[in-house]
Amino acid sequence: MAKNPTSTSALDFAFFNFLWSFYDINRGAIRQNYRDLTKKYLDYNDKSKRHEAFLRRPQFEALEVYVFLKEFLDNDKVEKIFEDWYKSQNKFENRKATGFLQNESQGSLLFDDAIELDNYKNVLQKMKDNSREYPNYIFALTMGTGKTLLMATCIYYEFLLANKFPKDSKYCQNALIFAPDKTVLQSLREIESFDLTKVVPLGYENFLNTNIKFHFLEEAGTNLSTIDNSTFNIIITNTQKVILKRSHAKKSASVQLFEQDKVDFGKFSDLYGDLGIPTSESELTSNQRFEKLSRLPRLGVYVDEAHHSFGTALKKNMMGTNSKTDNSLRTTIDELASNLEAVGTKVVGCYNYTGTPYIGKDVLPEVVYAFNLKDAIREKYLKYPDLYKNSSNTKDSDFISMTIKDFLKETDGLRPEGMLPKLAFFATSIDELVNELKPEIEKQLIKYNIPLDRILVNVGDEKLTSSDDIREFNRLDTPQSNKQFILLVNKGREGWNCRSLFGVAMYRSPKSKVFVLQATMRCLRSIGEKQHVGSIFLSEENYEILDRELQSNFRMTASEFNEKPQNDKPKLKVKVREHVQISLKIAKHTVVIKNKNFIKGTSLGLESEDNNAWHELTKKYHVIQTRTTLEENATSYDQDERTNDRTSEKEKRAYSKLTLVAEIATYLNISPLKVERFLSDTQEGIDTILKCINDFNELLHDVVIPNLFKETHEIETKTETFPRIVDLIVPPGLGEQSFYEVHEGKGGTAYYDVASEKYRDKSFNLDTYTFDSNPERTLFWDLLKDEDVEKVYFTGMFTNKSKTDFYFQYIDPDSYVLRDYYPDFLVKLKNGGYIIIEVKGDDKFYDPTVLAKQKATQEYALHSQIEYRMIKGTDALAHLYRFVLNGDSPVSQLSYH
Repeated sequence: MAKNPTSTSALDFAFFNFLWSFYDINRGAIRQNYRDLTKKYLDYNDKSKRHEAFLRRPQFEALEVYVFLKEFLDNDKVEKIFEDWYKSQNKFENRKATGFLQNESQGSLLFDDAIELDNYKNVLQKMKDNSREYPNYIFALTMGTGKTLLMATCIYYEFLLANKFPKDSKYCQNALIFAPDKTVLQSLREIESFDLTKVVPLGYENFLNTNIKFHFLEEAGTNLSTIDNSTFNIIITNTQKVILKRSHAKKSASVQLFEQDKVDFGKFSDLYGDLGIPTSESELTSNQRFEKLSRLPRLGVYVDEAHHSFGTALKKNMMGTNSKTDNSLRTTIDELASNLEAVGTKVVGCYNYTGTPYIGKDVLPEVVYAFNLKDAIREKYLKYPDLYKNSSNTKDSDFISMTIKDFLKETDGLRPEGMLPKLAFFATSIDELVNELKPEIEKQLIKYNIPLDRILVNVGDEKLTSSDDIREFNRLDTPQSNKQFILLVNKGREGWNCRSLFGVAMYRSPKSKVFVLQATMRCLRSIGEKQHVGSIFLSEENYEILDRELQSNFRMTASEFNEKPQNDKPKLKVKVREHVQISLKIAKHTVVIKNKNFIKGTSLGLESEDNNAWHELTKKYHVIQTRTTLEENATSYDQDERTNDRTSEKEKRAYSKLTLVAEIATYLNISPLKVERFLSDTQEGIDTILKCINDFNELLHDVVIPNLFKETHEIETKTETFPRIVDLIVPPGLGEQSFYEVHEGKGGTAYYDVASEKYRDKSFNLDTYTFDSNPERTLFWDLLKDEDVEKVYFTGMFTNKSKTDFYFQYIDPDSYVLRDYYPDFLVKLKNGGYIIIEVKGDDKFYDPTVLAKQKATQEYALHSQIEYRMIKGTDALAHLYRFVLNGDSPVSQLSYH
């Protein structure tokens, strides 16, 4: 019987594409629901707002989705999110269609996001079949894009928010990280040594450094030493080290009577609660870990699983097998969630970080973000793969000879980051490696006068691989390593990360077909600043295996995998023609805070509750619900509108005198004893203040703390100005290339060599200007032709402190973080005056961030007698620019009068 094409299409439906589209379209509105700390955390990692941000694009997008699920969708399960999306209800109400089809080649699965009903039911059922007690999300980022550090970034976000809002149950207070094997377990140590300031806003890293406690369960006999009910623990382990060793099923009397090898742990028996007394030391250790984990509040589970797992192995760990003997990762997490729920806490969520969203022909139903292998190669997060396929009649010796010859040619003179490029040969057995592979490689190295100590063997046999060899293997990614030809058996299956690996070679086919894919991926990790080539040498049979595995796991063929990027335009080489410097006066504001005596009887502005001023003060904190109904027997125009004050239903924190004093003392950084005395000496008195704040929590930070600060401190501000020489463009330094490389902008390019002689000396401190938009380009030529303009410099090309000093700092109105702003133009008039000009899209002209940049730059420029003007894109395109030179009102405003 033929398969139902509708059902097949449903299984192929990638909901994560439409989830991202919804977020991308509505990002601004969605952010309004985020807490200020969350906005600050996102902005710190956003390269569009902080150019030195550490995260790569796919890492940051995955973080955005992580926060979107947490703070906008309230940790809902994937099936609930999908159902709301399909029905355009709850948070997806009035959503707009993306306007693209899911898969045009498979028919009309979607039309403007309106998934057909039968397909919708099939997809929803698939999600429900795999549903767990806890939210379960999968982030599918291909190997080499930085999943480990993304995972750490997400955990740090959780801990900061959990500390700030301890009663909000959607934030994790502890994190359990599962590694699939011991090799990956070691690589996860990077989380502990990672510099937090790369992803955590400055000022918040101190809390994390002080409070995070790391626990690595590497050895079989290691106990978990967490304190019961403690917070901010990060436990890194693999499944086998925490899985419950004892069945929950009650044993029969006969089994208990004849059970042998009982171990009596005496007074320690109570430690294991309902898990019973273990029958062995191994069972004792595993159950102790499981029980300890069950005593940690609000646990987040993070699975670093599939950067090397594909196919059935991935399916087992992501979904379980529903077998009675199932001991998969998924079953372990399910058991842990049940135990936590039994003691009054929970698994907040399970966050899986995999290398692919696919299992064979199916899409993993819980994938919420995906960044595929093809994009990772195209965007240069991986080496570019170069496939060599040898015909089936090629002899082993010829294969090895050609491989070494080609590899040496490809890597001649290469020393990325000072490291020697490596080539890995994978043998199918130790005998093959010892008796065939190694002698032939030695023969070839002698031919090229390469020392034989460049060979390193790692096969897991102590007779062939010594402890010194293991040490050398672990230091391959160092400039000190002189090993170049690595001989392995089955090392591709594990999470072996060697960035200086530039080639892999496999001639004979292994028993496991997926091993070919696993081993191939080993040589693609990026290294250095440019994209290098990873050479893959395969027999014809292994090439065919790779082709099938790529199609099954990444939806791409071997030829597509090896396809040269076509959309990589060559970068423009920009040279500095004229080293332009200008003198700006920089204002230095010194704020001195001095203590002053608190005057007894001072009011903090909390009026009596019987006073009209009290109602005026608190009216913005009231929650008013308006209900509009038609009056009985009335027309549609006769409506009855009723209002209901529901302020009393708001969630509020109940302060005591002790917690109130502690909160204020923390903000003002003064002694709690002094705070208590100040509050008691106010006109209102501490009891009245406490009552007011418990009625309206907002009064604490909006009224009490600011007013108490004013009454106990005085602020004195001193402003000094001093000259600063600013480079419009910093010339490339010594020892570097004599030009900068930039991508061509969407607005076109202007060249010094092409411009007429009339305009050359009037501009072009760089020999090439490339514009982000057509309005920028239009304004540039208008200014260049204007008779009142002596010089015009386009300064919007470079937005990096290493390339220009021409920037101004402002406070981001959204996150209150100090940021850098780089204007578009600097114009010198013939009358000697200077004008800084910014071109903005009409929709962004009154944006709060744009206005913050304007205000800050005007304050800076004022000290240097420089004007700052903004022009809308539509005015620039219409050549209505003269007002920026004359200081008039914008044309778009004048046209309304």
